[in-house]
Parts: sequence; structure tokens; C-alpha cells
Amino acid sequence: MVVIVCAVVPLMACGILALFRDSVANTNAALGLVLLVVAAASTGIRLAGIVAALSSAAGFDYFLTEPYNTLNISDRADIETAVLLLLVGAAVTEVALWGRREQARASQEQGYLGGVLSTAATVAAGRSSSRELIDQVCRQIVEILRIDGCSFDPGTRSGLPTLEPGGTLARHGHTVNVARQGLPVDSKIALMVRSGGVTYGQLLLTASTRVVRPSQEQLRVAITLANQVGAALATSNTGGAEPEGGS
Repeated sequence: MVVIVCAVVPLMACGILALFRDSVANTNAALGLVLLVVAAASTGIRLAGIVAALSSAAGFDYFLTEPYNTLNISDRADIETAVLLLLVGAAVTEVALWGRREQARASQEQGYLGGVLSTAATVAAGRSSSRELIDQVCRQIVEILRIDGCSFDPGTRSGLPTLEPGGTLARHGHTVNVARQGLPVDSKIALMVRSGGVTYGQLLLTASTRVVRPSQEQLRVAITLANQVGAALATSNTGGAEPEGGS
């Protein structure tokens, strides 16, 4: 529906402007059409912006350039204007889409930060038990990584694929390209719960129903949340703390 409107409105505008050909310069008409293309691009639908640009160029050609009511253009300046309408329309559409993506990314990052700060505040205030904090962190990690599940295991040795502190995934001594291959679906993933060089257990992540490809930033947020659990367990001295490298 939006695309249809974006196709029709520029043609209608050109038809109306054709009634005032003698008093409205083609350059001014073209600027008005650019505004319509910008409005179409602001919907965030690439096809809508492109269709609006094509419709504007076609309407400008048909209604506002000589010979009128044909798709021929005899004046070089009008040809340039029509081409610029197409180019500007395409460029504005891409800029608008880029802006929407950046806005969505900023909103997502704010959500990640909010989750980390909320967990840090909970740890600092000591308002929740370790079990409640672990459940809260697991929910946040499931949401951030878009995985199926997360559970806590007090053990520190598993042989599973492991999320490293830098936000990489190691499996059998090799780094997995998560952006390309996604998280393993045939195995759980170990996310160590650490604080002050001590391992207090691990969060076991499950992503078995579909391939997910979280960014390195998302993985780092998950690791930060796990470390908040480690800080809470260190404070309460629970969870069977074991130094790194211990057996």
C-alpha cells in the first residue's frame, strides 16, 4: 500500500503542477518532487523511495517538459533535471535507510548497556540472592544473543565450545567465525563465570533450534554479564570457587 501511494502521489503532483506551467519554473517543480521522494524514503522502505523517484522523474518528463504529454524531452536542462531527480531520490533513500539502521543500532546498544547497568546495580546493592541474579542474567543473555536457553553449572571443566573474554568462540583449540558459521547447534556453549582470576562455574548456553550469528559486541555484553555473576558469587563466597588452572 505504501509503495502504491509513493508511486501515485508524485504523478498527481506533476499533473497539478502542469496546470501552472507558465508560472512555476521546472527547477522549482523538481525541488517539490524531491520533497515527495524524501517523504517516501523516510518510511524506511527502500522500494518506496525508489518508486517515488522513478514516478517523479516520469511525471516530470510527461507533464512538465516539452513536448508535453509524451515521454520525450527536447531540452537538455530538463534531461539533466530528470536524471538528477532519479539520482537524488536514490541517494536520499539510502541515506534515510542508513539513518534508520543507525538509530536501531543505537537503541539496541542502549538496551545492552541498560541490562549491564541493571545487573551491576543488583550486584552492588546485594538485593537478590545468587540464584535470582543468575536467573536474571540468563534471561538477559538469552534475549541479547537470541538463543534458546541458558543455565548455570558450578563445574569449571566441560570440553565444550567456550566463549573467550575477548568475545571470540573457541572450539577444539580453534577460533570459530561466529559471524559466518553462527553459534554451534550441536553442542552447548560454555561461558565461564569469573571474578578476580577465579572461576566460579559456567553458564551453559543452548542455541540448538536455529543458527544465530550474534555480533562480537553482543558476545562481549554476554561475557560482561557473566562476570557480574562472578562478582556476586565472589562476594557471597558461594559456588565452589576454583582458581583458574586448578583441577
